[in-house]
Amino acid sequence: MVSRFTIGLGTLALLAAMTVYAADEVKLEGVKCFVNPKAAAKAANAVDYKGGKVFFCCMNCPKAFSADTAKFAAKANHQLVATGQAKQEKCPFTGEDIDTNTKISVNGAAVCFCCDMCKAKAQEAKDQVETIFNDKAFDKGGFKVAKAEKK
Repeated sequence: MVSRFTIGLGTLALLAAMTVYAADEVKLEGVKCFVNPKAAAKAANAVDYKGGKVFFCCMNCPKAFSADTAKFAAKANHQLVATGQAKQEKCPFTGEDIDTNTKISVNGAAVCFCCDMCKAKAQEAKDQVETIFNDKAFDKGGFKVAKAEKK
């Protein structure tokens, strides 16, 4: 009986440490839950997505996300970039090489384009997140989640 209690306590401590480690690895300062954008995203409420993790304010939001992933795809992709998990390789509109002089910030996520025309298209978009981070643009932009190095 005592050993089960000790194992259970040790498991809880390990989970708490992993949550703190995950929060240190991915910066969530200023990141909002994309299902409930008024609330802050928390490291403890994460689910796997495209090789990274997306974060929610509570454990009910992942249920809404799973029920209609397509509805939230652009916002989830945006969060992967905003948290530094996904890195851009190409222009999200043309698939061409990016020019770092065209960098803009879209709700905390830095994104570059191939030229000033694409930059202007992004800046003029009514919904920048949907325009730049929808699945088609995300793929064309070569956004990829970097694999974590094993320590």
